[in-house]
Amino acid sequence: MSVVTRIARSRAAQESLGFLGASYLKLVRGTNRFTLDPPGAYDWLSPLRPFIIAMWHGQHLLVPFMRRPEDRAATMVSRSFDGGVNTAVLERMGVRVIRGSGARRASDIWAKGGVQALRGCLKALEDGENVAFSADVPKVSRRCGEGIVMLARLSGRPVVPTAVVTSRYLQFDSWDRASLGLPFGRGVMAFGEPITVARDLDAGGIEAARLRIEADLDAVHARAFAQVGRTDPVLTGRRTSTR
Repeated sequence: MSVVTRIARSRAAQESLGFLGASYLKLVRGTNRFTLDPPGAYDWLSPLRPFIIAMWHGQHLLVPFMRRPEDRAATMVSRSFDGGVNTAVLERMGVRVIRGSGARRASDIWAKGGVQALRGCLKALEDGENVAFSADVPKVSRRCGEGIVMLARLSGRPVVPTAVVTSRYLQFDSWDRASLGLPFGRGVMAFGEPITVARDLDAGGIEAARLRIEADLDAVHARAFAQVGRTDPVLTGRRTSTR
């Protein structure tokens, strides 16, 4: 490992990048006019607490904006270098971080800390914290995995599909089709209907729950983008590629 790489991976470098990242996101939050969709969403969300905030990985950067000062929130972040920077950002945004990530193969879960992280998410919900959870299968954008279904089954807490978007943003050609909001525009924090997952579901029921979360997440993103006069760039790309 080169000296430059060691410096980049150091805690000091991650903290510095985290400070810059959080400062930028606070600028975006402060210079966009955000509305709730539906209006008054917090009135019916508050009695649901603690709940699972379902999000697509590529749209996760603005999700901390949903947290009000009185809300306690945690999320799972990978053990990678990027995860270290994300951790530093999120902690400055008032979100507690649980390190670990899912895996496409069951044999990889222990190495990635997925089992420990799932236990951490369950403990957070038991302690009254909302848990933000990326629904995607690792490295597969916009395809819901079973991880979020498992968390909902074991915890008994509802899943709330969410989207936070801005009218001005940068779109990246990354695996998760990530977007980064820009300052000085309009924004929407959108919420879908809560989804309850029964503990005694069979394989067919688990698949149905997975598909519903996936469809509702796409729907809430489409609705949020429409509110700011845009179309969801990922869904638009899907339609283009299937023509």
